[in-house]
Amino acid sequence: MNHLEKSSVSRRDFLKVCSAAAAAVGLPASAAEKIAETVSKKKPSVIWLQFQECTGCTESLLRTGHPDAAQLILDLISLDYSETLMAAAGHQAEAALEQAMRDNAGKYVLVIEGAIPTKEDGKYCIIAGKTAVETTTEAAAKAGAIIAIGSCASWGGIPSADPNPTGAVGVSDIVKGKPVVTIPGCPANPYNLLGTVLQFATFGTLPALDDKGRPKFAYGRVIHDDCPRRPHFDAGRFAQRYGDEGSRQGWCLYKIGCKGPQTHANCSLLSFVDTVGAWPVGIGAQCFGCTEKEIGFRVPLFQTVDVQGPTPPAMYTPVNAEAGAMSPLATGVAGLVGGALIGAGLTYGAKLAKVEDEGKEEKKS
Repeated sequence: MNHLEKSSVSRRDFLKVCSAAAAAVGLPASAAEKIAETVSKKKPSVIWLQFQECTGCTESLLRTGHPDAAQLILDLISLDYSETLMAAAGHQAEAALEQAMRDNAGKYVLVIEGAIPTKEDGKYCIIAGKTAVETTTEAAAKAGAIIAIGSCASWGGIPSADPNPTGAVGVSDIVKGKPVVTIPGCPANPYNLLGTVLQFATFGTLPALDDKGRPKFAYGRVIHDDCPRRPHFDAGRFAQRYGDEGSRQGWCLYKIGCKGPQTHANCSLLSFVDTVGAWPVGIGAQCFGCTEKEIGFRVPLFQTVDVQGPTPPAMYTPVNAEAGAMSPLATGVAGLVGGALIGAGLTYGAKLAKVEDEGKEEKKS
């Protein structure tokens, strides 16, 4: 733990950080010791590239609380290149990038934020004389793991919205032959990134991914399944417009365009920047499907989407079903049946009473 001792960080305090990090991303408690053991020997090298983006994903990372940004960057990982966070600039910055790639070839985690423009030879994004396509291809070739953070890097995001003048695409459209973990969101939840990085650094594996490269632990279910407003959906209580009585009472926002039924994400389960309710539905706005390429920045805000694969209790039979009217014929038949049953009951009762009386007379004699 040389680098920790130099920073006057005790093993006990470091274990607390590792435990908090493991718990925040859903890793078992036993993983904390493994994380501490691995990171204390050599912190995983992270190279963070930025292209067509708003820096929102970096801003979210800076607001993590378990661990906080300082602990994450200084204790858990070695952030060797980041245009936003590094002190170096110009030739010094590019030299740091080349050295990190050379010294950690095959082991470093490459994180890419932002879409990659492809039209007109990629001239819409050039850094240090290289296009985004060239930089991505070069860095990905030597990376141990590749992570596309945010919707822009995952599938193009805002820059790829029609008419997509720059030909913006996601990382997986450029990098071929290697798995690319996509963590979409606008911005992405930093703990989804943290969980992926720590698992790779500690165990040398990537989380189970869906067919779009998204970690199943974060994108395995649609928001609609776990939304805190879901009970109102099942009860048929919907806000009709912004600010109406239903909206103020926390009713379902489906009718004003919530895309939750088709949006795979864990926004309703894992709070952003450690603040409960800090997500669109939590503040009364509809989900706009930012994690889905077919929905985000493409489907109009107030347009509703189909509910795919409804889960209970949405499929339950209504308790108070509407009663149908009985025809005169059905009423007459029911009366005949009822009369026959009543008559049969009276007859059987009379016979039973007669048998009981005969039994009493035999006992007296």
